[in-house]
Amino acid sequence: MASDLEQLCSHINEKIGNIKKTLSLRNCGQEPTLKTILNKIGDEIIVVNELLNKLELEIQYQEQTNSSLKELFEALEEDYKDVEHLKENIPPHLPQVTVTQNFVNGSDLDPEEPVKVEEPAPAKKPPKEQRSIKEMPFITSDEFNGIPAYMKSRLTYCHINDVIREINKAVVSKYKILHQPKKSMSSVTRNLYHRFIDEETKETKGHYFVVEADIKEFTALKVDKRFHVILNILRHCRRLSEVRGKGLTRYVIT
Repeated sequence: MASDLEQLCSHINEKIGNIKKTLSLRNCGQEPTLKTILNKIGDEIIVVNELLNKLELEIQYQEQTNSSLKELFEALEEDYKDVEHLKENIPPHLPQVTVTQNFVNGSDLDPEEPVKVEEPAPAKKPPKEQRSIKEMPFITSDEFNGIPAYMKSRLTYCHINDVIREINKAVVSKYKILHQPKKSMSSVTRNLYHRFIDEETKETKGHYFVVEADIKEFTALKVDKRFHVILNILRHCRRLSEVRGKGLTRYVIT
């Protein structure tokens, strides 16, 4: 592109030089013998004008292309920053997925040799006494954005889901004990079992719930003001409800 512009500029300068020389001799234009030269000069001026128009159009095109490339670069830079932010702020509650792949080179395969397909091992039947335990679903990003600002204050999406994970841990630990055969219980476990039974009411029958004692027993959470703020958010998002009675507050998974 640069060499083309240089050639064009050199050609224009040459034409302009010819025009200057011709204009210096305009007084000679009255002579019939010079009329042919003057006509050629007029033609040269028209050619130069056309070249200048083409040059102007080319410059405009290059400016537009440059502007488009700058906008594309800025958009790509913003996308890169978003990807880096997502990479550095992956919510810890998301399950870790491990993918294993076996890569086989085509050159190592014998086209005449039949491919051996390993049949999957039959799935083991779950124990008859195994029961599923209901857990609280994590808060989605849309739900988090819908929580009033006064309610969540400085709490983040991850803070809330971290507490959900710990509450689920307490629920699972509690109901594993309740589903455990009494004969296999230790004295400590049996005491917990009886406490769990005593804390049940008509309202909690058929539901999974925990109390603050369970949170302290099975998790490292602090039952403080912040914890109760998050419980209020979970009630707002319909993740749990409260059943009060006998001096206890029961947090029921909904």
